[in-house]
Formats: sequence, structure tokens, C-alpha cells
Amino acid sequence: MHEPRQRQARSPTLRYVLFACGCLSVALGVIGIFLPVLPTTPFLLLAAACFARSSKRFYLWLVLHPKLGPWVRDYLDGQGLPLKGKIWALVLMWASISFSMWIVPLPWVRVFMLVSAVCVTVYILKQKTRAL
Repeated sequence: MHEPRQRQARSPTLRYVLFACGCLSVALGVIGIFLPVLPTTPFLLLAAACFARSSKRFYLWLVLHPKLGPWVRDYLDGQGLPLKGKIWALVLMWASISFSMWIVPLPWVRVFMLVSAVCVTVYILKQKTRAL
């Protein structure tokens, strides 16, 4: 069974915020199943992380869900991310970072966004690619 690896947040306010983020991430992940421009895997992984810190019940619901669970379980079991999920996550992240860097006039903020995007890109690329 897939128990959450992290303990729940102590602050009730933080748990509510994490729970809300988890619900929003599940919704976006489900929409991403049907819309090719929205990645599913990153949103479901974010939801699992939020639920792990806010609600064991919803974490188990997501991980054990017959349709959504395999997306999360494959990653947690070390099977990696699907190639499509990696590509969409990187494309959308770089598009949003590029747009944000164009909008934001502060050089130090641009550098922070660029460094963050590079770090996330390296992390995603280092993850195992799941065979379909």
C-alpha cells in the first residue's frame, strides 16, 4: 500500500491550503487528460504531494484511484514519467517562464526564474522515462 512518505502539516491553515491546492491540481490533471495542451502527470504528482501533507484519506483515494492512480503510482514506484508528460511539462514551464521574464522588469527576478526553470528542467530530465 502507498502510505504518504511525509507527515501531515501541523498547522490547520496550511493543511487547508495544501488540500485546496491538491483539489485544484486533480481538477487540472483530469482536464489535462482531455486537453493536449495541459499536462496530466505533473498536476497529479503535485496533488499527491499536497494530499500527503494535508489529507491521508484523499492521498489514498488518488493513489488507489483506478484511472488516476497509475499516473502517480508509476512515479512513486520508480517507473518514471511518461515521455508525453515530460515534454508537455517542459514546454509549458518554459513558455510560462519566458513570458514571465518578458513581463517582469527586475533583473534579479528574471535570474531567479531562469535558475528555477533550469533546476526543474534538470530534475525532470533526470527522471526515468516510463515505457508505454
